[in-house]
Amino acid sequence: MKRVVVIGAGPAGMMAAGRAAECGAEVVLLEKTNSLGNKLLITGKDRCNFTNSNELDIFIRKFGNKGNFLYPAFYNFFNEDLVNFFETLGVRSKIERGGRIFPVSDSAEDIQKALLKYIKNTGVQVITGNKVKDVIKRNGRVCGVRTEKGIEFRESNKKSSLSPFSVILCTGGMSYPGTGSTGDGYRIAQKLGHTIVPLRPALVPLETKEEWPKKLSGLSLENIRAIARASGRKIAEEFGDMLFTHFGVSGPVILSMSKIICRALERGNVIISIDLKPALSFEKLDLRIQRDFQKYSNKIFSNCLNDLLPKSLIPVIVKLSCIPEGKPVHSITRQERLNLVKLLKELSIEIVRTRPIAEAIVTSGGISLEEVDNHTMESKIVKGLYFAGEILDLDGPTGGYNLQMAFSTGRLAGESAAGLKWEN
Repeated sequence: MKRVVVIGAGPAGMMAAGRAAECGAEVVLLEKTNSLGNKLLITGKDRCNFTNSNELDIFIRKFGNKGNFLYPAFYNFFNEDLVNFFETLGVRSKIERGGRIFPVSDSAEDIQKALLKYIKNTGVQVITGNKVKDVIKRNGRVCGVRTEKGIEFRESNKKSSLSPFSVILCTGGMSYPGTGSTGDGYRIAQKLGHTIVPLRPALVPLETKEEWPKKLSGLSLENIRAIARASGRKIAEEFGDMLFTHFGVSGPVILSMSKIICRALERGNVIISIDLKPALSFEKLDLRIQRDFQKYSNKIFSNCLNDLLPKSLIPVIVKLSCIPEGKPVHSITRQERLNLVKLLKELSIEIVRTRPIAEAIVTSGGISLEEVDNHTMESKIVKGLYFAGEILDLDGPTGGYNLQMAFSTGRLAGESAAGLKWEN
């Protein structure tokens, strides 16, 4: 019987372990913390957006110029397969805005419990609270795993035409280290000869130079358009929702642009321009404001924007407009009004830095894809070594894409490791 050791019990690791066991392997799943699926429990604001209903080609594009690497894994196991997988384990799903798929219960714990049930049913041996120290190789192939507590897992001494030993690294990235993702897998892989593409935060909140966004902490804006520019050149554009925080900005729109902004910040400043009313052209918004000004002509400026903006945002807009807050609406000049329209269409903030990688939803960078066979997830450098999930140099936007990637690569790695040919 083939023996597979899976290191890391996140979504990729649990899927890999269960699938390898289903394929007939003897599987040991090692997790350094005392519980499994820790990061999974906090995904999707504890609701677990585990995949997306979009078609394959859209999924591939969501991962940028590295997306083609995922074709084999997605062909093998994709979103409908994942939905059906959880359905068989008792978790029904629902589709929300943007194709996001959640469990009907809105509970990430249900997804975690389903995976725990899966690995139990398939006979996976689980060992927690024991960190892996080294993966051992000999003659270009893995032959053992050594943990910090001295427990070792090694290949069989019996000669066979089949490899009795494989290792799947599913240790995640560097984000949310409290869940166990502290970059251990990168160190192990690098020691075995793998290249690590520089690690950066992805899907991470941003800090602003201005103080006013911080004063709006907790305010969420829906259906806005944001454009990020570096040295005057547009580098990213997104439509959707955003959130003001005590340090700057966050929310889906900001997170989706953060990877590009992170890299641009290494070369200079980045400005984000927010269109608060993207459904209205400049001219139509001007007409809308003229109607409001006529309606509230006898009020002062600070009291005439209630129909247009969230209450907490009004004092900020009033101040930035440079129109005196106590000025009667009927006294506001045409130029002042046009300046206000421009402000609402191009509300600008300067980004000074991202939040630390520990606060990122996912990690950008990781195991170089050039060193991994995407048809099997096996290392091209060390035979019998496989990778799955966030440890790979792959990251997509919010919306269920990253979890689908983890499940798909994990499943493919599990199948491949369980059926690996050993050539003497």
